[in-house]
This record gives sequence, structure tokens and C-alpha cells, in this order.
Amino acid sequence: MRNITLIPGDGIGPEITEAVKSIFSAANVPINWEEENAGQTTFDAIGELIPATLIASLEKNKVALKGPITTPVGKGFKSVNVQLRQMFDLYSNVRPAKTTPGVTTRFENVNLVLFRENTEGLYSGLEMFDERLQISDSVARITRVGCQKIIRASFEYARKHGCKKVTAVHKANILKSAGALFLDEFSKISKDYPEIQADDKIIDNMCMQLVVKPEQFDVLVTTNLFGDILSDLCAGLVGGLGVVSGANIGSDMAIFEAVHGSAPDIAGQGKANPTALLRSAIMMLHHIDLKNEAHRIEAALEATLANKEECTGDLGGRASTMEFAQHIISKL
Repeated sequence: MRNITLIPGDGIGPEITEAVKSIFSAANVPINWEEENAGQTTFDAIGELIPATLIASLEKNKVALKGPITTPVGKGFKSVNVQLRQMFDLYSNVRPAKTTPGVTTRFENVNLVLFRENTEGLYSGLEMFDERLQISDSVARITRVGCQKIIRASFEYARKHGCKKVTAVHKANILKSAGALFLDEFSKISKDYPEIQADDKIIDNMCMQLVVKPEQFDVLVTTNLFGDILSDLCAGLVGGLGVVSGANIGSDMAIFEAVHGSAPDIAGQGKANPTALLRSAIMMLHHIDLKNEAHRIEAALEATLANKEECTGDLGGRASTMEFAQHIISKL
């Protein structure tokens, strides 16, 4: 029995977490949930955004599933998500985007994975404000080691999953130092994977290409800010943030998460779609080598998504959060 840290989060987080727990229980997945929370709810209760008990659980278990977390706005608090990524050096943000039968979109045959560097760039927190000149500076710090780690992770994934191409996304034509460093490391590392095609795209062209012909891409790798933007764009190609998974992976720890918001406006109403968190949990099962359980749950989820009547309202159905979960359970 594997211990997994479970972070329900805020807003709709507890509801979709319960849905995932019920599906895992019905599928007899051999894991034990160790529940700890973070974010606005936790801060209101104990005055801490990230309690020491959560940190201890993560350090012990090394794997976590996390619902959407709210960071208090306008009070000077750093994003909980960013803090966790930097605290545990979860340098690789992995975001698959794949067309799902039954989920209506403008595109077909999309099947790509984005690797976003998760700890550096404009999210490094290196900001200064000059009161006299009224100038604000934000430093996009890129390290050679950081580039190497995320680029190699993308190629290793491509090799493991039989992907034909890895595309680096950058702005080296303008960012002469940071962009060039990233592109230079991509060129060097790609030589270690001769069976995989390596190419690159400037970020603005990449955005256009993704909405013109997204099926031309397999694996994308990029820096933090570009990755943040592209990951939501890619989610939009396949149905939105409510149906895509996400993972933050480091050398010895991984946190799998629903990447959508906490949606406080519908919290407690049974309207939330648990697909994103469930798909993230399925990614987690693959990560800890429970592949049979992952395939069973994934097949049941996709069979349910193919029948709109069994889906939640955002997908055109009438099912509540737990009714949707029960439809999945009935197909296990």
C-alpha cells in the first residue's frame, strides 16, 4: 500500500477530490491517502498558507495529488503553487493535451505534451521598484543547469513514449542572452537523441501554428512564462482546463494537480467537473507504476466522456459531480 499526500485545496477542490477518492476506492487502487491542506482555507483556519505538517508529509511520501488552491490576493502572499514548486525543485511542469472523443472542440487529432520549466524565468521572484524613477524591473533569470534539466526531461519523455519530435519554443531573436542560452542547450542535448527530430519555433509563431495546425507537434519544451501561456492555449485546443491534467516533477518528488482555478462561485453546488483532477491522478498512477489501475480508470473515464448525458454541465450534460463519478465507477 503506497502512501500519497492528498491536498484537497479550496473552493471546488474538496468536491472533486471526493469524486476522485470514490473512483479510486471502487477501482481498488492500492494507495492510502494522507490528507493535508494548503491555501486560503488553511490560512483562515490556522494562519498558515503551507503548514509544516504538509511539508513533512510531502518530504516523507514524495508523491502528492493536489486540488485547486487559492492564494489570498492583495496581501503580499506568494503563490502557494509557485512556493511548492520552488521549495521542492519541481522543475518540470508536464501538461498533456489530447483530443477526447465526446468533448467538442474546434480541433481534431491533437496529441501533444508541453514541458514547461517550473522554477526560473520571470517567476524567479527577482523584482525591484525604484521609487524615485517610478520604474519596476522583473528579472527573467535562466540558468544553464535549469535549461539542461527541463530539456533533457522532454527528450527522455519523447524517447520513452515513442514521440517523433521535440520542439523548443523561445524568443532568442529578441532575448539575446536568455533565449540563446536555452536554444544552445537544446541544440547540444538533442544530439544525444538522434532518433528524435528536434526543431524550434519562436513563441509568437508557435502560438499561430498551434491554432492553425496543432496536430504537427508532439513534445514542446520551453521556459516558465512561455510555458504558462502555452499550456492554457493547448488546453483550449482540447476542451479547456477542466479536462486536462498536470504534473510538477522534480528529481525525487512529484505533485500532480488540477490546473484550473478553485471556482468559488460554484463551490458546494455539485456542479464541478472532476475530470482534470482525475486525469492528473491517472498520471500519478503511471508515475508510481500502477499502470493497470491507470488504464482501467482512464478507459472508464473516456467511456463516460463519450456520453454527454452522463457528464457535468460544462460538458453539455446534467450530472452532478458525484453522479459523474458514479457513471465512471459503473464502467470500471
